[in-house]
Amino acid sequence: MLDLGLAAFLGCFLVLGFKRPFLWVLCYLYVDIVAPQLISWGILASVPVSLMAFAAAFGGWLLFDDKRDSRFTFRQALLLLLLAYCAVTTFTAVYPEEAAHKWSWVWKALVFAIFLPLTVRTRLRFEAVALVMTLSASALIIDGGIKTVMGGGGYGTLRIFVENNTGLFEGSILSCVAIAIIPVILWLARYGTIFPPDWRVRVFAAGLIFACALIPVGTQARTGLVCLGVLGALYLRTAKHRVLIAGGMALALMMSLPFLPQSFLNRMSTIENYQADQSAGTRLGVWKWTWDYVKDHPLGGGFEVYLANEVAYNTVNREVSGANVTIEREKVVEKGRAFHSSYFEMLGEQGYPGFLIWLLIQVSGLWQMELIRRRWKDRKGPDEAWAAPLAVALQQAHVIYMVGSLFVGIAFQPFIFMLVGLQCGFWSYLKRIDATARPRGKTPRRAGPREVRPA
Repeated sequence: MLDLGLAAFLGCFLVLGFKRPFLWVLCYLYVDIVAPQLISWGILASVPVSLMAFAAAFGGWLLFDDKRDSRFTFRQALLLLLLAYCAVTTFTAVYPEEAAHKWSWVWKALVFAIFLPLTVRTRLRFEAVALVMTLSASALIIDGGIKTVMGGGGYGTLRIFVENNTGLFEGSILSCVAIAIIPVILWLARYGTIFPPDWRVRVFAAGLIFACALIPVGTQARTGLVCLGVLGALYLRTAKHRVLIAGGMALALMMSLPFLPQSFLNRMSTIENYQADQSAGTRLGVWKWTWDYVKDHPLGGGFEVYLANEVAYNTVNREVSGANVTIEREKVVEKGRAFHSSYFEMLGEQGYPGFLIWLLIQVSGLWQMELIRRRWKDRKGPDEAWAAPLAVALQQAHVIYMVGSLFVGIAFQPFIFMLVGLQCGFWSYLKRIDATARPRGKTPRRAGPREVRPA
């Protein structure tokens, strides 16, 4: 039944696109995030679902969509430059076959991020993209949240629909994305028009946020805990009653501690005692190797160059028993370990040029959202009040990604590039409508006493 339900839902999505071609863009968002072809074992597993949705989205826009308000922005140009540079490093990669495999999905993520801003020309479309991205991710998040409550969590053992460790099905990546979309959920619950805010929307939003907060517990990913702490700090930045909210957060944390599994608390404790954790030792060793590698190869080694690494490090375990302190050191040697950081992933694979382009894409997005917040925060009209809060939500989501990507190799994660594409379209849209409106603060000049007015 699940297989037939997924196939029927996707089929309806594609058919409705003949009436409204923009729905094909939303269909690709759903397919790329949920990956129904991985969950399915029958119909969808045997057809190129992602390619079909990708072609439909582009074809629908080229043939049927209105392009008068489409604009090409500076960040889209940066994305295009990064796409071209990655293509070059793929041809010169140290591991050509492995690099070609990663390139097969990276180019689609970059191309779609360049394409998405051309299609979002109205507030309704912005909201539709944000809603579909949120609901698609929530399909995985709700499943993980229910299994966590039922006691099915654990590091590397939380099964989201299927046994798969790629994309959003991987625990650390899902934890980062789950926390990142919380600001967007709050914006949709307050300013959404597709589902107008009422008690049902607010109850669902509260339940979804709770499920998002459960994902770091269920996956036992330290990245999620760090992202959750960063989100709390970001929320206090714009909150009116900071002391009251901070106290509520502290109280909620204290009340939740007795209900957290001991395995989760033990794993989180390794954040402080990182020298005793082999995973943390691997990360530090790989990062040192990457830094040394890029010094000798400033243009990078292409996708999956981490396969060339060999790292050696010592784990230190300190045990205290009364007045006695026992310190144990163990030497560990590992080969071909992943970067475990988007920053070092970009440095190792794309060298200094690719890293700087990628970093400029991220930083410019944060700055653009901050400019929008400052320019629109005092506009309270019914068609304007939604803009500044959306900029804040997108900025907070982006900051959480930037923090989470310190510890997870998600430099080319498609969900994040969808977020970047939405930011580009949002920036272009507000610039366009601001330019067509009458300049604020200016009034027509009144005629002086000596001026002759026409009869």
